[in-house]
Amino acid sequence: MASAVRLAALALACALGAPHAQAQRPAVLPDTMAQRVLACTACHAPKPKGDDAFFPRIAGKPADYLYNQLVNFREGRRQYPLMSYMVQHLSDDYLREIALHFSQQHIAPPAPQHADSAPAVFERGRVLATRGDAALKVPACIACHGEKLTGVAPAIPGLLGLPRDYVNAQLGAWRNKTRRAHAPDCMADIAARMSAADIDAVSRWLAVQTPPADTHPATAIARPLPSACGSSPD
Repeated sequence: MASAVRLAALALACALGAPHAQAQRPAVLPDTMAQRVLACTACHAPKPKGDDAFFPRIAGKPADYLYNQLVNFREGRRQYPLMSYMVQHLSDDYLREIALHFSQQHIAPPAPQHADSAPAVFERGRVLATRGDAALKVPACIACHGEKLTGVAPAIPGLLGLPRDYVNAQLGAWRNKTRRAHAPDCMADIAARMSAADIDAVSRWLAVQTPPADTHPATAIARPLPSACGSSPD
């Protein structure tokens, strides 16, 4: 009798425990690139959030540009601990897959940031972006990043739709030699000729520009570029 009671109790326990065990079973996730890169989109969200002033928009950027940046983080030319940690063990082939995935996403860019600077600051930024400064040997942004500033395939990024603070921080990092790229490092050379005020001005001007209806990167640009650039060789 006691044995029968124990068996009944065991059966009841198993019956009660089964739903709980089933509820704890890990979900089967789809093996897609979109699922794999959720760690990326946690910061580089397709639609910007209010706290992402230092996280760039990467959707729609040229594939070779994105690949170069991932390699730069992996090899220490760019410094950001979280990014370096995430890519340190990834192969070149897998980094290219990630870059291609994001390059094929063409989502409407965010609205321009609010214009909150003096007119003279915006005018200086406009001049630097569209004409450059010959005296300082600073070429116009449009000379490399395209007439519409939407970038040039396969390796030159667009500059619109990026937070002002991010652009400012990257130019500052090049100027201070804490960000590097493949030699010859054209952006480091250009940023070294710019003052902090000029970096601020062009960052502010770019951030308030309304992107064109078609934000795809241009397919070609006049060569040679104003400066020799290891990331986009002629």
